[in-house]
Amino acid sequence: MKIDIIGDIHGCFDELVHLTEKLGYKWDKNLPIHPDGRLLGFVGDLTDRGPKSLQVIHIVYHLWKENLAYYSPGNHCNKLYRYFLGNKVVITHGLETTVAELEALPQNKRDHYRQMFMELYDSSPLYHILDNGNLIIAHAGIREKDIGKYTEKVKSFVLYGDITGEKHANGMPVRRDWAKHYEGESWIVYGHTPVKEVRIVHHTANVDTGAVFGGHLSAFRYPELTAVSVPSSMPLVEEKFRETFD
Repeated sequence: MKIDIIGDIHGCFDELVHLTEKLGYKWDKNLPIHPDGRLLGFVGDLTDRGPKSLQVIHIVYHLWKENLAYYSPGNHCNKLYRYFLGNKVVITHGLETTVAELEALPQNKRDHYRQMFMELYDSSPLYHILDNGNLIIAHAGIREKDIGKYTEKVKSFVLYGDITGEKHANGMPVRRDWAKHYEGESWIVYGHTPVKEVRIVHHTANVDTGAVFGGHLSAFRYPELTAVSVPSSMPLVEEKFRETFD
């Protein structure tokens, strides 16, 4: 299979358009479609913090409906889903921007986005196992021993990473560098932890290059195993990037 897996978009719709065009996709029918039949993959965190979260939901949903894309949810997706369910969630850490977009719309349009997102979320697996097991798309990654498992512990790892429960002085959670210890043959493409450029370690690729923090929006091309990026239009927030891992 030939697929371009895009990192955490976080409402950066304009960057998504730019990146897909750079990857060779054409927007002739209001969707990015590749003339050679390549597919798109999304590692989650479609929304929050950026300016156009609802447009990102719209595009990813319709790509998915047309069997042109794979989507795996991220922790921000999980929180938005719980918000749409009516659960009590704290509207912070970026969710407030998505909620503000929704609240600016009439109720019927809010309901429309709610229906699209919940259908996309409900119908998508926690992580994708593709190309006969040679490729995994998982929001924050997955351990080799957990591939094929869907326990609550695995769900926590896939959505939030290998967290210790501790926090750095800047408030960011301490995350172990699981990729450094990965020894599997399957390629795992993930995001969640912003880095300055696509980070390839063993058979893993972190494609979250901090688009919403002024970095880049990036894709990992499979089976070529190459990275393509476009610059972000958002202001740079230097402290959000992870330079070192624990």
